[in-house]
Amino acid sequence: MALPNALRSFSRLLAPARLPSCAPTRSKFYVREPPNAKPNWLEVGLTLGTTIFLWVYLIKQHDEDVLEYKRRNGLE
Repeated sequence: MALPNALRSFSRLLAPARLPSCAPTRSKFYVREPPNAKPNWLEVGLTLGTTIFLWVYLIKQHDEDVLEYKRRNGLE
């Protein structure tokens, strides 16, 4: 008798989760104003400035590496 009870409780664990059927609720995505309504211009400026700085640094470093490669291999 214990075995069918164990199987029954085990089958409940495998059953798909059910959503509670209650009255319509507010969506959690509309509780606050959308973040795009008022952009944080300080963060936008810092992000764009950092991106531009990193790209300039990356391109400069790449050019230096190419010149060093050519110098070491006698290509220049």
